[in-house]
Amino acid sequence: MLTKRQNLVEVMKGGNPDRFVKQYECFNMIMNTPITRKKPPIGGEIVNEWGVTTRWPEGQIGAFPVHDEEHTVVKDITKWRDVVKAPNIKFPAEAWAEAKASAAAVDRTEQYCTVFVAPGLFEHVHYLMSMEEALMAFYEEPEAMHELIEYLTDWEIELAKEFITHIKPDALFHHDDWGSQINSFLSPSMFEEFFLEPYKRIYGFYKENGVELVVHHSDSYAANLVPYMIDMGIDIWQGVMKTNNIPELIKKYGEKITFMGGLHSGEIDFPGWTQDIIATEVEKACTEYGKLYYIPGSSQGLAISSFPGVYEATDEEIEKMSKKMF
Repeated sequence: MLTKRQNLVEVMKGGNPDRFVKQYECFNMIMNTPITRKKPPIGGEIVNEWGVTTRWPEGQIGAFPVHDEEHTVVKDITKWRDVVKAPNIKFPAEAWAEAKASAAAVDRTEQYCTVFVAPGLFEHVHYLMSMEEALMAFYEEPEAMHELIEYLTDWEIELAKEFITHIKPDALFHHDDWGSQINSFLSPSMFEEFFLEPYKRIYGFYKENGVELVVHHSDSYAANLVPYMIDMGIDIWQGVMKTNNIPELIKKYGEKITFMGGLHSGEIDFPGWTQDIIATEVEKACTEYGKLYYIPGSSQGLAISSFPGVYEATDEEIEKMSKKMF
């Protein structure tokens, strides 16, 4: 029997896996570093390291920044340098002790020792200035947007240096939502203009320093951006929704990138979920998308679910499909 890590490699290279990869089973996320992002508790509010106020309202499945006049950080993109200040990421060795112990405990024959980065460049921009203002600024003030993205990219490289120095990860899990369920937020040409080279720098730096695997989360439609994902060095697109026509993507790009997801969290991860609902959706996904270049799982961007039991139930159904199909 292949290890979890060996089995993932076989899926990605179109080889001979002996079962489906169960969601995040190959990734041991090191989340207890001194530089992992802050999130508010449910029902709470925080001001994060960049000065962005983020709230998680009761009854909602996630947190989002607050963009009223009082709380928006960047009110004028042409003056972003006056208000955007990168947080400190240089901590003494003792601050890394817990994370280093977690990394040392990872059996790297079974799992990838994985660092987590969020938000990514696009999300970071609209966290600072709101989605509407950010999308308009790509058209109205492209020079300032390029400058801000370069600043954030330089900071991400410094972040990577700290992870690599202290953790020595062999995988990166990086968040940046690039679309809605039906389209990308930016046209492909605009996405290329603003984000291709910055991400090539970031992901290239990780790979030049011992990180074997780059997993990028975007639970969205982004089929029109897959060629850029490949060019950036992304190995796995996690969060791929079925609105992307996954069989077509696997046929066209499978030898260059693997697709993880295919199960909409909104359809299986809700208060009225049942094992039968999950079983039906998992069977559809596994039979339609196949054994190679595909990892079944929810579109959720971590090994969690919004409602108790959903993640574990999904694992159970994927295991059942492995017994049927392998």
